[in-house]
Amino acid sequence: MRALARKGKSAVVRLYRGYNRRKIRNAPPPSTEKVRILLLHAYGMGGTIRTVFNLASYLAEKHDVEIVSILKEAEEPFFPIDPRVKFRFLDDRLDPGSDPVRAMLSKMPSKLIPKEENAYHRFNLWTDLRLARYIRSLDTGVLMATRPGLNLAMAQLALPGVITIGQEHVALATQPEPVQELIKWRYRRLDALVTLTKADLRDYRETLPKKPRRLARIPNAVPPMTGGVSKLDAKVAVAVGRMTRIKGFHRLITAWETVAAAHPDWKLRIYGAGPQHDNLAKQIVEAGLEGKVELPGPTTDVGAELEKASIYVLSSRHEGFPMTILEAMAKGLAIVSFNSPHGPKEMITNEVDGLLVKPRTNDNLAASIIRVIEDEQLRRDLAAGAVETARNYDVDVIGQKWDELLADLLARRQGRSRPATPEPPAPPHP
Repeated sequence: MRALARKGKSAVVRLYRGYNRRKIRNAPPPSTEKVRILLLHAYGMGGTIRTVFNLASYLAEKHDVEIVSILKEAEEPFFPIDPRVKFRFLDDRLDPGSDPVRAMLSKMPSKLIPKEENAYHRFNLWTDLRLARYIRSLDTGVLMATRPGLNLAMAQLALPGVITIGQEHVALATQPEPVQELIKWRYRRLDALVTLTKADLRDYRETLPKKPRRLARIPNAVPPMTGGVSKLDAKVAVAVGRMTRIKGFHRLITAWETVAAAHPDWKLRIYGAGPQHDNLAKQIVEAGLEGKVELPGPTTDVGAELEKASIYVLSSRHEGFPMTILEAMAKGLAIVSFNSPHGPKEMITNEVDGLLVKPRTNDNLAASIIRVIEDEQLRRDLAAGAVETARNYDVDVIGQKWDELLADLLARRQGRSRPATPEPPAPPHP
């Protein structure tokens, strides 16, 4: 029986490969004219969404760009969008309709996305069907995905004529072990894998038995923001992010008890929403920090809120490449951050453009915040250094790296080669 099953599976594989070969013969030539970007929920709120919008806007100068969102769960986007960028939704959950097949498949768990993927619960058999049909409908152009589950599906289903680029916004080491195993064997099929940090790029180079055609590190760019730089005279510290345990806002509130005792005239504002909101609000009350720690909710104008503050604090357990640090740097705030091994450690040079604090140490976090509050010259020096660092992440600087990657991948498909641009050395960290 097993032998029969193996033969059946081999026959299916042969049919699949034959189908792909026929598609190759009939496919148009490779092209980067059209760029399609897969997102989980384009109208949601989060760093990945904002950075994808930023990248799509840059690419729309020279390419036909479409963001393909698996889900639609809001009528309007949370972040502003470039009118040149098109949008497509595979599962409009605001309008489920009356299709009995859709109703039935929507109740069944996904088979395409690994169970251990963080967003697995957002997928189902209906999204599997819609995603698979969409990926298989493309025979040329560029297809980019932005999270492990979508990268894995793209690597498995994309036709050979499509240039595939996987983006990773979260460190490889933080992925569940079963997801890492799938990554090891499927990512080899990608044309390129792009990480945000040098540390993550190194991890992929060391971990993948066989590599995609290109492994590259391209950090996020600073998105456009309203207003100017902070005047550094407001007695306000801010934090921004989705309210989950991984963001460590409970640690920040605990640290602020010490800060508030030493400097009761300073205030902490944590912008965002999420499942930990009620717990954080309760913690503030129990700590007697009402009026000293505020939870204003999410904001669509991050730049305006940063401009009204003097210190930015990042308390995350770990981060990939936190956009909020870049935004705070561009706005000229003094940064205090836990020294996460990937993003913050690469983005911040300690004592130059921010302060790095030993992770998960509330007392050290409080002490560093107090130090910045009490030493105005340090605060202004760190802020000035941050503005200079942010210039390295200007959208045109980062956009040029994407231009070079797309040109290189197209040249490889056309049988030509382009010399790779070497990575600049990482700045030294004390």
